[in-house]
Amino acid sequence: MAERGAHLTTAVAAGEGRPSIFEVLAQDSLMSVVKPALQHAVKVLAESNPARYGVLWRKFDEIYAVLDLLLQHHFLLRTSASFSENFYGLKRMGPDESRRVHHGLGRRQHLRSLLLLVLLPYLRTKLEKVLSRQRDEDDFSIRMPQSLTEKMYRAFLAAYPYVCMAWDGWSFCHQLLYIFGNARTHSPLLWLAGVKLSHLTTQDIHSLDLKPAGQALTSSQSFGGRLQRVFSMVVGSVAVSLSTGLSMGVFFLQFLEWWYSSENQTTMKSLTSLPTPPPPLHLEDQDAVLTHSKLCPLCRKARGNDTALATSGYVFCYRCIYTYVKTNHRCPLTGYPSELQHLIKIYSPEA
Repeated sequence: MAERGAHLTTAVAAGEGRPSIFEVLAQDSLMSVVKPALQHAVKVLAESNPARYGVLWRKFDEIYAVLDLLLQHHFLLRTSASFSENFYGLKRMGPDESRRVHHGLGRRQHLRSLLLLVLLPYLRTKLEKVLSRQRDEDDFSIRMPQSLTEKMYRAFLAAYPYVCMAWDGWSFCHQLLYIFGNARTHSPLLWLAGVKLSHLTTQDIHSLDLKPAGQALTSSQSFGGRLQRVFSMVVGSVAVSLSTGLSMGVFFLQFLEWWYSSENQTTMKSLTSLPTPPPPLHLEDQDAVLTHSKLCPLCRKARGNDTALATSGYVFCYRCIYTYVKTNHRCPLTGYPSELQHLIKIYSPEA
């Protein structure tokens, strides 16, 4: 029954000259797999050398947004499609369906597509991180909101999950309407951009293959025109390098996803982990060692409300480590990336 439904869906889409629901969902999931893979690679670099690569981890969202902007701008300008859409042989069509694919989208559709492909995911990622950090702070705080701004912020914090649920429901309805042929697009983002997806035709592929890579600079061009063309060539070369690397690396993403999965990591740790060495039996000055072990590494005073940082294992005063991690997002001794949820309260049996 499921195979027959899939066949009918594909047949209807092919008859209308539009991609099937399986093709559009596959290209949607491509970029959602690329970002976590790159993020994991940056995390490994940051943990191996925090002093050199720590900034890549702290500014990963901004760096990825800039690279994604260059990549999507290049493909929208040259192929009338995003990177993932072009990878699956699709193109974006605006109101002017006679426009050739190598001429790119219209200015309005191009800007809308860039905003919805790059800016909207970036803002959503930053918003979710801010809300997650605020939830963690609320868990440690017992103070009730006093000002109107704090009350509105709490209200937005409570309403955000319902906003996400409404957006997911809207997307699901779009997909259902697209399956039954009652909608031009499968996603609200395409509808907001004013475009629809279609297959690349033989003529489109032929025009893309014959399109010249660039034109030589002539003396009759103005300085602004030369500067704009040079900038376009630099952006194009960077985008081509990114697209080539992503095209080659996309075939290894499933392997990386399996390799770094929680089940596989648990198995690898059980095979490679070593037993914890026993503590030393004889110490020259046990009183000095015990006194030093009760000091906070930050304030150099006797610890109060002992709290361990899970990323490094060091123990601090709660007030000291909470303030430091909230401000710097890393361990003060090892430099490992850390968040407030990594703080662990230590309960002493003497208390």
